[in-house]
Amino acid sequence: MRLRSLTVVLISCFMVFLSLAIAPSAVALTQIRLFDVTYKDCPPELAKGAVISSGSAAANCFIVIGKAENGTNKTVYDADIFGRIYDANNDSVMQNRTRLGSIAEVPTGISDFELRISVPANQPTPLKLKQFKAAGFSGQVRR
Repeated sequence: MRLRSLTVVLISCFMVFLSLAIAPSAVALTQIRLFDVTYKDCPPELAKGAVISSGSAAANCFIVIGKAENGTNKTVYDADIFGRIYDANNDSVMQNRTRLGSIAEVPTGISDFELRISVPANQPTPLKLKQFKAAGFSGQVRR
């Protein structure tokens, strides 16, 4: 009976050790600093026929551009971009929405990013871009 208990304990310890040795590495959320964020008008081919998400009202097309800083030593994938956009009257351009888009891949160091947005045509410019940041994963996320 004692030998049987010892065998069970040894096998259990071996299985735990084996599962730790072959477990995949954790894919953690990595913060990306966004800075020098500004915007420009879309080229005519992108702006043609722009509408807001409801699909019925006319919209102006803009490209948000800036720099992304990945301070880790790994490429970050599928980084969601968060921020707030206000019009000239300090009214929110994207009501109840802070996730604005994503960056497919952010290499180590500083890189450029751009994001296309549509703003209702009745909201006055210039736009104010605030609290921009991004967060992504250090490994590919399954789709």
